[in-house]
Formats: sequence, C-alpha cells, structure tokens
Amino acid sequence: MALAVSPSRLPSKRALKVKATQMNEPLQLKFRVGIGHDVHRFIVGRKLVLGGIEVSHTHGLEGHSDADVVLHAICDALLGAAGLGDIGEHFPNTDAQYQGIASGVLLKQVEQKVRAAGWSIENVDVIILAQEPKLQEYKPKMKYHIAGELNIDPASVNIKAGTNEGLGFIGAKEGMAAYAVVLLNKTENIL
Repeated sequence: MALAVSPSRLPSKRALKVKATQMNEPLQLKFRVGIGHDVHRFIVGRKLVLGGIEVSHTHGLEGHSDADVVLHAICDALLGAAGLGDIGEHFPNTDAQYQGIASGVLLKQVEQKVRAAGWSIENVDVIILAQEPKLQEYKPKMKYHIAGELNIDPASVNIKAGTNEGLGFIGAKEGMAAYAVVLLNKTENIL
C-alpha cells in the first residue's frame, strides 16, 4: 500500500536550497568541555597549597612552581577546552621565571588567554585525590579563591575530595592528584 503525500506538505524548492546551504556551512560549536589532570609527590619542608589556599599538613608537594595540583588541573582543563594546548607549553618547568611561582598567577594568565580567544567560563568541577590531609574544611575557601581568580560566580565552582582507599601512591601517602572538568561558552563567532 503506497502512502499519498500531499504536495502542500513537501518543502518548497527555496526551503530546500536554504537547508542545503545551511548543511554546507561549518559547524559552529558554542560549548566546549576540557579535562585536566595533575599529580605531585609529597616532600618535607614545603608548604601545601591546594586551590590557592595553604593547607595545614606535614608535607608539601614537590614541583617547579608551588605545585598546586588543583590549579594546575584547572589550567590544563581550560587550555584544552579552548584549544590552546596545555600548561607545560605555556609555563614550562624548564623556565626559571616560573620557579616557585604561585599557581594563582598562572591560572589568572590562563583565564585571560581563554577569554582573549573568545570563550567564557561556565563552570569548573574538581576532584582532589589524597589519602591525607582531610580537606573538608578547605573546600569552601578553595571554591571562593578559584571563582575570584576566574571572575566567575562561586556557584559555578565545585570542589570534591576523596581518598584512594589506600591504593597506589596516593593511598601510600606518597603524593596526591587532581582532576578538573570545565565548560566553556563561545562569546564570539568562531569564524
């Protein structure tokens, strides 16, 4: 049995031409997602800085800068989402000018690069993996510090912390890691 289609339900030639033109135009992405990761080992004799906040602990993290795994992961996520490479390309650990630098300075520079590329930051979600110290009391401070550095609403920043249940180098209390996911929104046309 053949179905009858009313001519009034068929698209006009003009509508078909418009659709064909739209199909040949490049896809304009309005949103992009980025993921970042960082890891550092613990060392004695250095302060522990996470999310730009000094955290009370017996050990700090070893690194060329202040070794803030949280801000480094966010930097990588932002750069990746904007298609701007990674933190090592922008701030190489072989460059003396970054020796001991506060990672908040790096994050601010990344934020400016992302905005200059025409992106706004919609949200940041972070998970910190550390067997110790316990981070519950520091999470709100990190959230507000990160929001301030990125010029976004604190409600757009989320910080989670968990242990590695005693497994691996994190479980053995040899170091810690952080992962960050960000969502960017295009503020200018891509083309």
